[in-house]
Amino acid sequence: MSARTGDGPAHDAAVREAEAETAGNDDDGPDPGFGRARAGDARRLLRSMLAPYRGLLALTVCLAVVGQLAYLAGPLLIGLAIDEAVPDAIAGDNSTLVLVAVAYVLCGFLTAGTEFAFQVTAGRVSQGFLRDLRGRIFTHAQQLSLDFHERYTSGRIVARATGDVDAVRELLDDGIDGLVGALLSFWFSLAFLFVLDVPLALLVASGLLPLALATWWYVRRSTDAFRRTRTTSAAMTTQYIETFNGIRAVQAYRREPRNARIFRTLNRRYTEANTETIVLFARFAPLLLLVGNLTLVATIAVGAFRVADSGLELGVLTAFALYIRRMYDPLDELALFLGTYQSAAAGLEKIAGLLAHEPAVADPVRPTPLPERSGKGRTITFARVRFGYQHGPTVLPCIDLEIPRGQTVALVGATGAGKSTVAKLLARFYDPVAGAVRLDGVDIRELTAHQLRGELTMITQESFLFSGSVADNIAIGRPDATRGQIEEVARALGAWDFIAALPDGFDTDVRKRGARLSAGQRQLVAFARALLADPAVLILDEATSSLDIPGERAVQRALATVLEGRTAVVIAHRLSTVEIADRVLVVDNGRIVEDGSPAELVANDADGRFGTLHRAWRDSLV
Repeated sequence: MSARTGDGPAHDAAVREAEAETAGNDDDGPDPGFGRARAGDARRLLRSMLAPYRGLLALTVCLAVVGQLAYLAGPLLIGLAIDEAVPDAIAGDNSTLVLVAVAYVLCGFLTAGTEFAFQVTAGRVSQGFLRDLRGRIFTHAQQLSLDFHERYTSGRIVARATGDVDAVRELLDDGIDGLVGALLSFWFSLAFLFVLDVPLALLVASGLLPLALATWWYVRRSTDAFRRTRTTSAAMTTQYIETFNGIRAVQAYRREPRNARIFRTLNRRYTEANTETIVLFARFAPLLLLVGNLTLVATIAVGAFRVADSGLELGVLTAFALYIRRMYDPLDELALFLGTYQSAAAGLEKIAGLLAHEPAVADPVRPTPLPERSGKGRTITFARVRFGYQHGPTVLPCIDLEIPRGQTVALVGATGAGKSTVAKLLARFYDPVAGAVRLDGVDIRELTAHQLRGELTMITQESFLFSGSVADNIAIGRPDATRGQIEEVARALGAWDFIAALPDGFDTDVRKRGARLSAGQRQLVAFARALLADPAVLILDEATSSLDIPGERAVQRALATVLEGRTAVVIAHRLSTVEIADRVLVVDNGRIVEDGSPAELVANDADGRFGTLHRAWRDSLV
């Protein structure tokens, strides 16, 4: 039967998820409040990120103030030239005109010099800020628990580190200069106006009220709109990443039409959100220009009557007109800044929401050292452990278990019985709700992640290989390993022959996710990685279930080498993997219902759970 291409429950769920993603709230996770920035988090983040640059920020502000004062001295000098220097020159005294001209030129050079210094200094602050912000996002996301990453999609993290950071970058690169220039020019010009003539300055100041109302309206209306642009942008990024990470399944099940419909929904919402911000800005910017032009016309009209009545000098009126233009012309940049600021603020809120999420599995304040190893392995103890995933039922009601040092234990049972949960608790991907998991008597919650990872390695069904050479992938658990040590573990595991046959041997690039190697070869590299890391405890989570018979046999031979002397927990669905275990635990509904060696369990109760599984496995081989 061919795969269906019509709509169905999966498509409906995906559309609902897309709609939830673009609903305009600030929720970045499936649970209320998950990854959501609390009030003030974005401001606190901004302050903490700018703290190392206080000195450069102070220098930047000083340069901006000096540059604006030099720039705004121009109209004052022009007014002085009209009222004083030109009449003196007509009378035969050119000294005042020369002084004014020299002062104007010097102010021009000073403006240019301070602008250069301002751009360089502000650029250093902005680039350092962005570098630190990207680094903080990456480092923090790596430290968050598996529970977080199972609910917060990788697409959203990528959106935080790219789209949201880019919104902040646009603000720092293009907006700060415009903001500082516009604000200083506006308020300094207004101050000069009051120095020149108070009545006319009050007339100009009357235009501040409609200006403030227009700005308040724009900020209030655009905040939600820009938040929607950041949310919908993240949803589109997530859709891209999930689609192309699963492109094989997409094409195999002909999901392209469904994905296209989902993407069109997201794309439409993103376009609508951006269009709304454009329309709001289109209303706001002309209003600023209108207020500025009306203020200029009213000032020139009133000032002209006063000049005609000899109540005001022509030079003062000329300076007034120039200062009004210098007040209102930069407001275009201020309007642009407000748009950029709203987008950046929405992005910073999203980033703050991510950074506000603390690891569910945190390092202890005072770590406890593990006792020195006695041999290769360590004793594992589960003491009355109870566990359930967040907002879900109890998965492990009560587990009491001790695995002696050097013993290999196989966990078997039906899908969903709780086998992988036991492994995840041992690896401390999660902490138990009650009870304790111990290594050589030390609660693993009293160990740092670095300590635990040095003692324990986990190999899963699909071991992840990074882009890079075979040698680099083997050395992941021990980066300081020499080439000789890497080659030695490859020989010990029987991986030498296939690696040597690769085009560049150990230097061969395995490509994305190890696509250049077969499943069996990738698993052998994973075993070599584990052997080189030399852990005390090894967890194998269905490490051979996806392999064909030749691949499984190669891995089985490698297993004997890797497991020798180590404590191992093996989750297996294949009889061949179970038979290498010293002990078998049958798990059912989160409880251990049978415990013994494979031979004992079959001999003592052929109709028991393990006996039944063993018989089914045997029959499948016939």
